[in-house]
Amino acid sequence: MSASAQTKPAAPGAAILLVEDDLELAAEIVADLRARGYAVSHVATGPAGQAQAREGRFDLLILDRMLPERDGLVVLETLRAAGIHTPVLILSALGAVDERVAGLKAGGDDYLVKPFAFVELAARIEALLRRPPPSPETLLRVGPLVLDLIGRTARREGREIELLPTEFKLLEYLIRHVGQVVTRGMLLEDVWHYRFLPHTNVVDVHIGKLRRKLDTADEPPMLHSIRGAGFMLRPPENV
Repeated sequence: MSASAQTKPAAPGAAILLVEDDLELAAEIVADLRARGYAVSHVATGPAGQAQAREGRFDLLILDRMLPERDGLVVLETLRAAGIHTPVLILSALGAVDERVAGLKAGGDDYLVKPFAFVELAARIEALLRRPPPSPETLLRVGPLVLDLIGRTARREGREIELLPTEFKLLEYLIRHVGQVVTRGMLLEDVWHYRFLPHTNVVDVHIGKLRRKLDTADEPPMLHSIRGAGFMLRPPENV
């Protein structure tokens, strides 16, 4: 992989976050992209990349597929579930078709197989930065449940559900993972932002409060406890 003649970037000064554990390769990428006019930050682990990407101050994320502490696709899926729509270019030594498909399905915008030429990396970055930003989702729906991210309101069949801020965040997370089992660990990390998993019943307490507000006595349940696993939000069976 060798740098080519420098060209003007598609978005001069664009902020790029590189998440790459190969420090020698990372240094080469950072040097090349900075020479092209980009503002580049680098971290070497999945959790560090996820934390910085959540801040929303980057125009592009370059994400290695296989990272220490947390897999790159897990990082990507978590960011997308949290509503982070920053364009993501995945770098990987795994070049099989199913691996590329998995990366794109996880929320990646492009997939570049190692080893690569820097001129190709630069071209793909420019193409991603030229894309118009996606229209933000403002309404999330699951069956009769509607969550308004702008108005910060929740309704079920027209019935307004009064939620505290943490309950709103919890419900948004569950909606973005509809039909999936969500563990207590996932919620502690992604809703409460714990960097370690303490012995606490905070998740169960908030789930209990949310369930009482979401599922009244005369409505089929939507929020379910999955014994030994966690919780799941799904549409009521009669909808």
